[in-house]
Amino acid sequence: MNRAPLVKICCISSVLEARLAVKYGASALGLVSHMPSGPGVIDEDLIAEIVRSVPPTIATFLLTSAQSSEVIINQHRRCLTSTIQFCERMESVVHKELRLALPGVTIVQVVHVTGESSIDEAVQAAEHVDAILLDSGNPDLKIKELGGTGRVHDWSISRRIRERIPVPMFLAGGLNDCNVESAIEEVDPYGLDLCTGVRTNHVLDEAKLQAFFGVVNAC
Repeated sequence: MNRAPLVKICCISSVLEARLAVKYGASALGLVSHMPSGPGVIDEDLIAEIVRSVPPTIATFLLTSAQSSEVIINQHRRCLTSTIQFCERMESVVHKELRLALPGVTIVQVVHVTGESSIDEAVQAAEHVDAILLDSGNPDLKIKELGGTGRVHDWSISRRIRERIPVPMFLAGGLNDCNVESAIEEVDPYGLDLCTGVRTNHVLDEAKLQAFFGVVNAC
């Protein structure tokens, strides 16, 4: 690898957390709208406020569990993030409708790595989006897990996905300052995404941010 991967800090809950993440080197911020489970959910008015507070060079991700293009378009118009991150599986027609309705907005599809079948899922999704984000949730559970689990998945599958898709790939799921160097070496992702690994009691932890970015920048 010739560069350190980009870092997205997810589950940002306030303007102060956004500024702290950017201070230590975050290239992107994850802003979580309504989800069936998981941490970091905030209302759309606060998402819009955080978006307005950060420099335009910082990517802002609207995390959505909606699967209707109409609902997602209306969400985006209220929040005005630079990127939409689909945490649910999406039909390709929804991707197409959103590209037409929201030109210039980056589209990222989450693939939850649960086994070998995730490889084909990622390859198919990559045909319609700007980037793939691999996470450790499980959308097939009765109460869907769509991120923020703090669990590490099988990085060997993540590596195989990265090698097969033509778009950038973010790696998420249980990353922290103790394992991120191994993740970079094993998977070689374009970007890293984390929430729980830099938090203490659900609050963004400056010491953990400093330690995490110290390892990433040394790579």
